[in-house]
Amino acid sequence: MRRRLGNWMPWIGLSGATALGLGATLALVDAAGWLPNPSGLSDPAADVESATVMGAPADSLVWSLALQSPETRAESLQAIAAQPVSEEQVRARYLLAQDLIDQGRGGAAVPLLETLPEDFPELAVHSRIQLGKAQKASGDTETANTTWQTVLQQHGEHPASGEALYQLGQQEPQQWDQLLQKFPAHPRSVEVAHKRLVETAQPPDEKGLLLIMTRHGIYHPDVLTFVDLLVEKYGDQLTPEEWQDVGFAYWERQAYKSAGNAYSQAPASPQVLYRAARGSQIGEQRAAAIAGYYRLDAEFPEASETALGLIRLSYLVDKETALQILDQVVERFPERAAEALAEQAAIMASLDSPDTAAQLRERILAEYSGSEEAAKLRSQYAHNAGDAGNWSAAIQWADQLLAENADDELAPELGFWAAKWALQSGDESGATQRLEQVIRDYPESYFAWRAASTLGWEVGDFQTVRSLQPDIALPTQRQPLPAGSDKLQELYLLGQDKDAWTLWQVEFENAQDPSVTEQFTDGVLRVGVGDNLDGMFMISSLDWRDAPDEQAQQAEVQQHPAYWQTLYPFPYSGLIAKWSAERQLNPLLVTALMRQESRFEPQIRSVVGAAGLMQVMPDTADWIRSKSDITAANLDDPNDNINLGTWYLDYTHEEYSNHSLYAVASYNAGPGNVADWIARGGYVDDDDFADKIPFPETKNYIRAVFGGYWNYLRLYNPAIARQVERLQQSDPK
Repeated sequence: MRRRLGNWMPWIGLSGATALGLGATLALVDAAGWLPNPSGLSDPAADVESATVMGAPADSLVWSLALQSPETRAESLQAIAAQPVSEEQVRARYLLAQDLIDQGRGGAAVPLLETLPEDFPELAVHSRIQLGKAQKASGDTETANTTWQTVLQQHGEHPASGEALYQLGQQEPQQWDQLLQKFPAHPRSVEVAHKRLVETAQPPDEKGLLLIMTRHGIYHPDVLTFVDLLVEKYGDQLTPEEWQDVGFAYWERQAYKSAGNAYSQAPASPQVLYRAARGSQIGEQRAAAIAGYYRLDAEFPEASETALGLIRLSYLVDKETALQILDQVVERFPERAAEALAEQAAIMASLDSPDTAAQLRERILAEYSGSEEAAKLRSQYAHNAGDAGNWSAAIQWADQLLAENADDELAPELGFWAAKWALQSGDESGATQRLEQVIRDYPESYFAWRAASTLGWEVGDFQTVRSLQPDIALPTQRQPLPAGSDKLQELYLLGQDKDAWTLWQVEFENAQDPSVTEQFTDGVLRVGVGDNLDGMFMISSLDWRDAPDEQAQQAEVQQHPAYWQTLYPFPYSGLIAKWSAERQLNPLLVTALMRQESRFEPQIRSVVGAAGLMQVMPDTADWIRSKSDITAANLDDPNDNINLGTWYLDYTHEEYSNHSLYAVASYNAGPGNVADWIARGGYVDDDDFADKIPFPETKNYIRAVFGGYWNYLRLYNPAIARQVERLQQSDPK
C-alpha cells in the first residue's frame, strides 16, 4: 500500500468536538510585509527589454507578474504593454486589461483589447469576451453586444463562447437556451439552470435543468437539494446512465446511503456495484449491503473492487462465514491477502484462539513482508520493545520496517523513534544518522520537523515555535499543468484562475474516473478558485492510487511545483499577518492551524456549530468577548474569525507558559482535558506526551498542525529549503 500523505481527519472546533492554490491566493501580499514580492524583482520594469522577445520565453516576466497583486504589478505591466507587439507585450496587455476591468475601469481597458484578438491568437476568444465586458463597463452596451455576437460568429464552437451566450442571454433568453444545449458543463449553464429552477415554480424542461445541476453542478453548495428533487419527481423516468450520474453526485457530496440506492440502479461495473453495496453499508442497510457485495463477487470476480468488497462483507456476517470469505480473499487476491489475514487474526483473538492469531500474524510477516499490515505489526512490536526499555530490539524492528515498508505511512514515525531509542542507548552518531534519514526520505512528514528540531535546526520546538518569525520566499512563476488545452495553460500561467477553471469544467469529461494527471489538474484549479476543501483532497488522495502505472504517474506529478504549493497555499495572508503580529504568534503556525481547522473555507460549519476559518464555537466567541475588548461578532467574516481565533490561541499559550504542544492540543481538545493529561503524568518528554494523547483526533491534530507548519517552512523558507536539499543531495544511496 502507498504511504498516505497528510492528515485528512475531520476538523475539530474549539470545544474539541469533531466537525472538516497556489491559485490567486498566492498573489496576496500583506501590508505587514510578512509575504514578500513573489517575483523577487526589485525593479521589474528594468527587465522589460530582455523579456520582450518573440517566441515562448522560458521565464516570462508577465507570468511572474501574474503572481503579484494588481496594485504591485500595474507599473511594470504598463511598461511592457507600451513596447512593440511580442508575446510578452500581448500578455501584459491582457493581464493589465483584466485588472482594469476588475477595478471597475473598463473604459481604460478598451484600447488595450481592441486589436488583441489578432495580436494574441492563443487567447483570441477570451480577448473578445473581455473586450465586450470592458465596453459594457464603459456604458456602451450596444457595442458590447456586437462584440459578443462576433465571438459567436468566429468562435461559436469553443467552450469559452459560453460566456458570450450568457451575456447576450440577459437580454435575449433564447441565448441561454443555446448555452444550456451547447455547453451544459459550462459554469454559466449551471448558473442559468439554478436561476431557472429557483425562480420558476415548474420551469419547462425541469428534468433537463435538474440533470445539469446533478452532472455539472456538484461544486454548487445547494446541489443536493436539486439531486433530491430529480430523484423525487423523475426517478421513474431516469435511465441507468442517469442513475449513475445521480449516484456520483451523492457520493461526491458524501451522501453515501442515497448514493448506494442510486448506484444500485446504474449500469453494472466493479466501481458501481462496490459503491452500491458500500453506500448501503454506511446507510445501515445491512441486508442490501450483503446482497450487493455478493453480487459484486458474482459479476466481477477478478476486480480489485471485489477484494475490498469481500473484506467489507466479512464485517457484516457471522465470524465463521467471515473467516471463509477472508480465505477467499487470501486465495484470489494476493494484493489484499495481508489485510484479510490481519482480519482473520483479529477474529481468532476474539474467539480466544491467541495461538492461531499469532500464527496468522507471523504469516503476514513471512509471506507479505512489504504490506501495510506487516508495517503495523513491526511498529507495534517496536513500540512494545521500546516501552520495555529493550532499545536494541526496538531499533531492530524499526530497521525492518524501514527496509521492508519504506513507503508506508508509519516509516517516518518509526525512523524518528529509532533515533530516540538510539539516543537512549547512548548511540548519538546513530541517532543523528536516523534523524537525517527521516528528513531526507520523508521531508513532508510531521516527524521530519521533529527530527529537524532535535538536530538543532532553526525550526523551533514545542516550547519556542510560538515566537519565531520565519522568512518566506514565494514562487516566482507557475509551470504548465499536465492536462488541459493550450488556452487553459495560458490562462493558468497568467493567474486567470476563474477563466482557467471555467474552461476546465467543459474540457474535463472524465470526472467519474479521472486519470492521475486529470485529477491533479482538477485539484490545482479548484484551489485556484477557492474550492480548497475539495481541491486539496483531490491532490492528497492521489496517494491512494494502487496500480503500479498510476503510482508512477503520481510520483511524477508530485515533482510538479504546484503539487505541494496547492496543498500548502497562503489564503488570507494579510489578515493572518495582522492578527499574528497583534498576538505575537508565529504566522506560519497560525496558517497551519487554520489549514487544518477549515482548509481555509470561511463559511464552513462543523457538526456541532464550530464556525469559519479557525472553527470558533459561538459560545467560545461569547466567552472571548467577555474576557477582552474584542467586539468582533460575525464568525463568517474572515477578519472577525481570525481575530477571535488568534486571541484564543494566544490564551491557550498563556495557560501553558507558551508551550505550543499543550496550547495547540488545548485549541482542539479544550484546556481541561490537556490539564488532566499533564497531571496524569507517565510520559518522559514532549514526544512521549504527544504519542500518548488519549484522544486519537487530538493526537492526529497535533501531527497535522505541526506537520503543516513544517511543510510551510520547508517549501517557502529559503534557509530550511536549502538544508533539506543539501541533505537529500548527500544521500549515501
